[in-house]
Amino acid sequence: EVELVESGGGLVQAGGSQRLSCAASGFTFGDYAVGWFRQAPGKELEGISFSCISSYDDSTFYEDSVEGRFTISTNSAKSTVYLQMKSLKPEDTAIYHCAALSRAGCPLRKATSWGLGTQVTVSE
Repeated sequence: EVELVESGGGLVQAGGSQRLSCAASGFTFGDYAVGWFRQAPGKELEGISFSCISSYDDSTFYEDSVEGRFTISTNSAKSTVYLQMKSLKPEDTAIYHCAALSRAGCPLRKATSWGLGTQVTVSE
C-alpha cells in the first residue's frame, strides 16, 4: 500500500524559507512521479501540481508562481521528496499535499495516492 506523509509545515515570516518533506512507502521511486499540490484558504485544491519530480521520465516541473523560489528534490535512499521553499510570500499560505502516480511524468494532474497535507502559513 502506497503511503505519503508530509511534514515541515508551520508559520514563517514573509521572505523566509521552509523545507517540506514527503516520506513515501509502499512503492518504488523509479516508477513514480511525485507532485506537490496546495489548497489556499477558502479555495479548492489546485488541479495541477505546482511542483513535480518524476523518476519515471526524469522530468521536473515548476509553476510560474514558484519558479526560482522553490526547489524539488528526491532522496531515493530515504524514499523522501523535499520541497525547499524560499522568498515565501503571504499568498503561499496553504495546505500543502504531496501526491504520487505511477508511470507518469510531470506535471501531475491526477494522482492515485495522496498525503493528508501540512499547513504552511506565511505572515506579513
